[in-house]
Amino acid sequence: MNSPSSVSTPLPILSRAAVRKVIFASSLGTVFEWYDFYLYGSLAAIIAKQFFSGLNDTSAFIFALLAFAAGFAVRPFGALVFGRLGDLVGRKHTFLITIVIMGLSTFLVGVLPSYASVGVAAPIALISLRLLQGLALGGEYGGAATYVAEHARNDNRGYSTSFIQVTATGGLFLSLLVILGCRLSLGEDFEKWGWRIPFLVSGVLLAISVYIRLQLSESPLFKQMKEEGKQSKAPLTESFGQWKNLKIVILALLGATAGEGVVWYTGQFYALFFLSQTLKIEAVTANLLMAGGLLIGTPFFVFFGWLSDRIGRKPVIMAGCLIAALTYFPIFHGLTHFGNPALEAAAANAPVTVIADPAQCSTQFDPVGKKVYTSSCDVAKSFLAKNGVPYLNVAAAAGTVAQVKIGDKAISSFEGGALEKADFKTQATAFAKEAGDAIATAGYPKKADPAQVNQPMLIVLLALLVIYVTMVYGPIAAWLVELFPTRIRYTSMSLPYHIGNGWFGGFVPTIAFALVAAHGDIYYGLWYPIGVAVMTLVLGTLFLRETKGSSLSE
Repeated sequence: MNSPSSVSTPLPILSRAAVRKVIFASSLGTVFEWYDFYLYGSLAAIIAKQFFSGLNDTSAFIFALLAFAAGFAVRPFGALVFGRLGDLVGRKHTFLITIVIMGLSTFLVGVLPSYASVGVAAPIALISLRLLQGLALGGEYGGAATYVAEHARNDNRGYSTSFIQVTATGGLFLSLLVILGCRLSLGEDFEKWGWRIPFLVSGVLLAISVYIRLQLSESPLFKQMKEEGKQSKAPLTESFGQWKNLKIVILALLGATAGEGVVWYTGQFYALFFLSQTLKIEAVTANLLMAGGLLIGTPFFVFFGWLSDRIGRKPVIMAGCLIAALTYFPIFHGLTHFGNPALEAAAANAPVTVIADPAQCSTQFDPVGKKVYTSSCDVAKSFLAKNGVPYLNVAAAAGTVAQVKIGDKAISSFEGGALEKADFKTQATAFAKEAGDAIATAGYPKKADPAQVNQPMLIVLLALLVIYVTMVYGPIAAWLVELFPTRIRYTSMSLPYHIGNGWFGGFVPTIAFALVAAHGDIYYGLWYPIGVAVMTLVLGTLFLRETKGSSLSE
């Protein structure tokens, strides 16, 4: 039997034109799949109203984000299932299966009845479909990246696989365009029933994707390995049961994909949430701004993939993590400055402070939508959170009744735990009236004034965030593929990628939103992606090897 080093590379088998065809077919199919997956994230606010209307507004939106995150949570399990299948039976057949599951799950979201129609069955069905989408996506990326990489030359693998990386942003961009088109065409009807159209469109995209992928042949590297009887009989055991490979999997997760994941989701998803939910910029405007940033930034995926073929994968990705960690705070402050200057001015001229006994303060998170906040601290913070007002926390002595200080004006809250329901409602209404008048007088806006939104500058800042994404994401596929041997490559690379992106990255909006709600500072949520990016910078720099130019047959 030949040694592993005798397995030939794809280069002698396929011409440059054939490799370009492989890249195009794989990338186009993956664009459609990411389109499907991103629709939910882009429509989270509407989905909260349609499927979680039994909860209060704040809890409904958080639950919608958690349902979105559920799809990310199961992605590593999809990586295990489909990664194993890809290493046993082949790359092509596996990522053909994933596209079918993904497309059907997305199409069915478009025909689901709402909470108002069938009650709790609606969110249960929605979450079930989200789980199927996540499982499918868990197998998609590893298949596409491995398939393209095993057709590419050793000296331009970063460039070739960077087109797969473009597909994620391309899918988001396509979803935003479809959503915007439906919003502008349907007006108020979009939130009633028109939101279903982008999901139903995925049926057409599914048919196109399946047709394209049926035209592909199996990876030459995998075919020869299979013919020579060298494929793995137990990919999961080889990948994660042997310390030699498991160590690389762990380092790839913590030293590469975790930081890449949080930078990616901060630059694309959390930025969009920040515009619409925190700065209260109108939804269509926020989506157009994000689309503008994506349009400018997306070509840099290919540039940084190409650059990684010249100077290495590690320097490009580590630089992206470092720059993001150093500049997130000023960039998001800039988004506020150019997106809602009235909010910035009010926070500077009349800062809001909650002075309260910390023991009386809970997080503003109500899982069942039925909790009534009765402590003086919770009454005050609940009001501020619902009105989108940033605030600082100052500890008071135990037993102190909380105060809200708006500029120089102090407003006392009240202890409602011992009050009858009617008395509590009366005092809560009076407090809300007094505090509401005070924040209005202080200049805190209920929503961003379209006339004051500096769209060109916002697009510049959003494009900069997207460029950070391209730095960490453009070379990541080539780096992961090159870290692992052919016989267990699909399985080994898929798990750290999807834990890094699905867990570390996918939970950015939820964790950041919860941190902001707990602390009152609209920028506090950035500490999560910054912390993870710094961890990746340190571990990746110290412990992961450079792989530029290596042969996949080794």
